[in-house]
Amino acid sequence: MDHAADAQRTDLMTITRHALNEQGRHPESRGDFTILLSHIVLGCKFVASAVNKAGLAKLIGLAGETNIQGEEQKKLDVLSNEVFVKALVSSGRTCVLVSEENEEAIFVDAPLRGKYCVCFDPLDGSSNIDCGVSIGTIFGIYMIKDKDNATLEDVLQPGTDMIAAGYCMYGSSCTLVLSTGNGVNGFTLDPSLGEFILTHPNIKIPNKGKIYSVNEGNARNWDVPTAKFVEKCKFPQDGSSPKSLRYIGSMVADVHRTLLYGGIFLYPADKKSPNGKLRVLYEVFPMSFLMEQAGGQSFTGKQRALDLVPTEIHQRSPIFLGSYDDVEEIKSLYASESSNA
Repeated sequence: MDHAADAQRTDLMTITRHALNEQGRHPESRGDFTILLSHIVLGCKFVASAVNKAGLAKLIGLAGETNIQGEEQKKLDVLSNEVFVKALVSSGRTCVLVSEENEEAIFVDAPLRGKYCVCFDPLDGSSNIDCGVSIGTIFGIYMIKDKDNATLEDVLQPGTDMIAAGYCMYGSSCTLVLSTGNGVNGFTLDPSLGEFILTHPNIKIPNKGKIYSVNEGNARNWDVPTAKFVEKCKFPQDGSSPKSLRYIGSMVADVHRTLLYGGIFLYPADKKSPNGKLRVLYEVFPMSFLMEQAGGQSFTGKQRALDLVPTEIHQRSPIFLGSYDDVEEIKSLYASESSNA
């Protein structure tokens, strides 16, 4: 038995230890955020376990209902949503919950109310469940001003007011990427310990990448700046090598790759979806928050994504996010388009 190796394994930076270290930087903190995070982590572990045995447990396949977005719900969607709602409510630290699967915001009963609002997509990329492609949970956390008199207006805050965001990807490994406004860190679930261990400290996205990620099946409906940008990716005029196209169709997986390797992820508005396809509160904002914290950028085609002020909880927006220089390029194409208009 290798006692030295076992001793080394005990000195691990778990996500709980990391959160407590962050808490120590704020002397006024009462530990509410750490408790909330531990409940989110528990939800992620539960869903990771369910995803791993979905085929065996007959969780794959349609639950027979359609959610608010008009998407047919998978059984795992339903399960994941229930898990996260229960985990967040039982934390006693949440006040309002916004889920992709629920038409209305959920206001927590007064005895269990806390000061946080959590917006989440319990299972992003669920159309990929049946073929084993990476899927994930996305979440963003806000502070509520007055928990006793919370309204929908408290939820419709710009992304700049977000205090933390993250996603958990269920793939070949289970990875949780988190930012509390002080950089981005990645944790991987060690199944033998049942703990998320810090494996990607202080993630920084490269300034420029070699990959672009977009659904080219929508190309005929794109606006001019998007079409020009993708054309430049494939046929650069400056003699540089063309970018590689990588598109999984699961936002968590595509953004995770973009964050680690650099490049740009695009889901533009088009003739078919003039307001874009991705939801602001629980897809665009959390991923934009993480990108900016990692040194990248996020842009809607008109403005910085985090400056957007939503008017409804399931509002959609176009999104371009990734390496700083790559997003700068698409911004300049939109700027020249509007100056020519």
